[in-house]
Amino acid sequence: MVLFHGSREIVRFPEVRRAVFNKDFYFGFYCTVYKEQAERWATRYGKKGYVNSYDYIPNPALKYLKFEKMTDEWLDFIAACRTGKSHTYDIVEGPMVEDTIFNYVQAFVDGKITRAAFWELAKFNHPTHQISCHTISALDTLTFMGSEEVYGNKK
Repeated sequence: MVLFHGSREIVRFPEVRRAVFNKDFYFGFYCTVYKEQAERWATRYGKKGYVNSYDYIPNPALKYLKFEKMTDEWLDFIAACRTGKSHTYDIVEGPMVEDTIFNYVQAFVDGKITRAAFWELAKFNHPTHQISCHTISALDTLTFMGSEEVYGNKK
């Protein structure tokens, strides 16, 4: 299976990096099956970026967590990760919190809206896809295939 990663640079050797902000599935190296989504990641600052392609071969010895769709379990997992709670999975896969849904997740985490209100607001949005590697063993499932230069809208 081919996975894509959008970045401001060519990423031949993926890494798990700590960042200022916690992400949906905590710190990890994030990819997607959707090239267009990787293009948005690569150009989110309105500049040139790269869509990196990887051959992904799952390793059954790794610890996986997969969310097929947005569920209460998915929401609770993202809320925990975004508030800094780590996990022990090598790879996590599921829908991505896009910009609109991010605001709803943050409101839920902050206690400003209920779970029921979150689902009412989120049901009109279509989920995206992300798969994140959280360990060196998980990164070993990826083999760099190449990159493509892409351009965003100038701001």
